[in-house]
Amino acid sequence: MAAIDFPAQIKDLRGTFASIEQVSDVEGLQATVAALSEEAAAPNLWDDPEAAQKVTSRLSHKQSELDRLGRLRSRLEDLETMVELAQEEDDPDLLGEAGEELESVRKALAELEIVTLLSGEYDAREAVVTIRSGAGGVDAADFAEMLMRMYLRWAEKNGYPTKVLDTSYAEEAGLKSATFEVKAPYSFGRLSVEAGTHRLVRISPFDNQGRRQTSFAAVEVIPLIEQTDSVEIPENEIKVDVFRSSGPGGQSVNTTDSAVRMTHIPTGIVVSMQNEKSQIQNRAAALRVLQSRLLLQRQEEENAKKKELAGDVKASWGDQMRSYVLHPYQMVKDLRTHHEEGNTSSVLDGGIDALIDSGIRWRAGQRNDAA
Repeated sequence: MAAIDFPAQIKDLRGTFASIEQVSDVEGLQATVAALSEEAAAPNLWDDPEAAQKVTSRLSHKQSELDRLGRLRSRLEDLETMVELAQEEDDPDLLGEAGEELESVRKALAELEIVTLLSGEYDAREAVVTIRSGAGGVDAADFAEMLMRMYLRWAEKNGYPTKVLDTSYAEEAGLKSATFEVKAPYSFGRLSVEAGTHRLVRISPFDNQGRRQTSFAAVEVIPLIEQTDSVEIPENEIKVDVFRSSGPGGQSVNTTDSAVRMTHIPTGIVVSMQNEKSQIQNRAAALRVLQSRLLLQRQEEENAKKKELAGDVKASWGDQMRSYVLHPYQMVKDLRTHHEEGNTSSVLDGGIDALIDSGIRWRAGQRNDAA
């Protein structure tokens, strides 16, 4: 095994860490933590539980960012000390430990660097994800359900709370569509690179002749609306229909007309909600998602206008962004980043961090090229 050039490697890591600190704005983080800590200490904080939850959640997230930077700074310093001690005492075992720690710190820096690339206007928001089955019949509906499970498992593995807002089941199997929230900071920034058309190639379990089937599903990711966004929707622009919630195969899960379908008349955007207990709750959830979609649409229109003025007519996203091939070989490939994963079972069980990270790096490169 070739000897590790520790001074050069550590210098490289320190350079990466310095860049991360600069982008992270440590002084700004410290000021934000101090201000939020003062808010959290207010005796009347929990008079408004929803506002209090937002303050404590944001404080926890910002404090975690600071702590993470502090831990990495300490690990870099400890690594230098370990290398110096090992070289002074000519201790190969300690040098081996230093090599392992070097790789561990490198990995931690790479993960932290991803967070610094989430600099879009809404990247720090929570996410609302909608999955719709596309071409491919019952296989497409089944694929939509597989994707929903994949994202929910990904959130579970990362400790991100989720809330299913709406599920529309297909007649034979799978889902026509589903909408859920991922309630964690930066979940929109991370999951927004998953938006687009996903393709599945496999031997269809629904074909009695065992033929290969290609099916499609669409993933939409929008940032969760906040009260400060001020997306006002006049009442005369909204059509609201109520209906009875239903489960798989049409089985009734509610004996009252509590489900809500909300249509934004000017744009034709339709949002359905049925997983809350009351019509009022479903209406509030539908309005929140509708506002989020209009907010994202407004941002996309602004970006399109900027590109038009700049003479850039390239599409940011292709119609098909990822393929999941289960036959005749096993591979998941992102068609934008060319990142490949051979363990398809792991990917479909939520192991998509590497795919998401490569997508974030790709997007950052696209933004830099367009700047």
